[in-house]
Amino acid sequence: MELVSRKVFRGRMKGERRSKRKGTSVEFADFRPYVAGDDLRFIDWNMYARLDRLFLKMFLEEEDLHFYTLIDASTSMDFGTPSKLTYAKQLAAALGFVGLCRTDRVRIETLGTSTRKPGPVLRGRHSVWRMLDYLDGIEPGENVPLLEGAKNFCLRNSGKGILVLITDLMDKSGFEPALRFLSTQQMDVYVVQTLAPVELNPAEQIKGDLKLVDCEDGDIAEITVSRPLLDKYKRTLDAFVDGARTFCAKRGMAYMLANTEVPVGSLVSNYLRQRGLLR
Repeated sequence: MELVSRKVFRGRMKGERRSKRKGTSVEFADFRPYVAGDDLRFIDWNMYARLDRLFLKMFLEEEDLHFYTLIDASTSMDFGTPSKLTYAKQLAAALGFVGLCRTDRVRIETLGTSTRKPGPVLRGRHSVWRMLDYLDGIEPGENVPLLEGAKNFCLRNSGKGILVLITDLMDKSGFEPALRFLSTQQMDVYVVQTLAPVELNPAEQIKGDLKLVDCEDGDIAEITVSRPLLDKYKRTLDAFVDGARTFCAKRGMAYMLANTEVPVGSLVSNYLRQRGLLR
């Protein structure tokens, strides 16, 4: 498999994918007239014999792709079995491995990553263990607002390429400002909203009188679980997911809802292929 960008970007180093630039490779692109100082090795002598004019062969340059994964490591991601954060790290590892095998430039960071200590830039299959060690060190508790985390990420990473944001989008100030900011960057953005099964369908696991405590700011809400309340929750959740999907579609970003009950292997090989991120 390989990572696929819906846009064409210029990479920094030679890789295994086509670019807009012409260079030296095995795949022919076009001819252009010879200009004094051009490399004589690329002159098409057969065309010279026919037309008595000098033309140079041009080939498709092969470049690397910048691939970024931005993980939400807030306390709300430490929920479910497996936790949403564990699922996010597994997904980042799978996508990062594909990029490394295709010699793309891979960088994985969290929303709380500081400018002074950015995530490592990885390239080549030999960097897999460095990537896994970095992911293993990511712990929940970075309760950074989505907008602040997105801005800090863009300040650290100004390059073009693919960005996969893995988050539950749970921010009391709303997810719209953060996604709006990312949409202005010269990146191909994919938003993977990760939710646990109990968040998608709480009816079978939540019953009776409960005191709900917000794990990030300590807000308390006392509720009595009833069928009307569960129906209202389902309508609110559907509106939340549809709102995120519509918001992303209007701004050229790809959106996908990921249930942590679905194995990461199935998510990568089936759903992400259908969304066009992999082929």
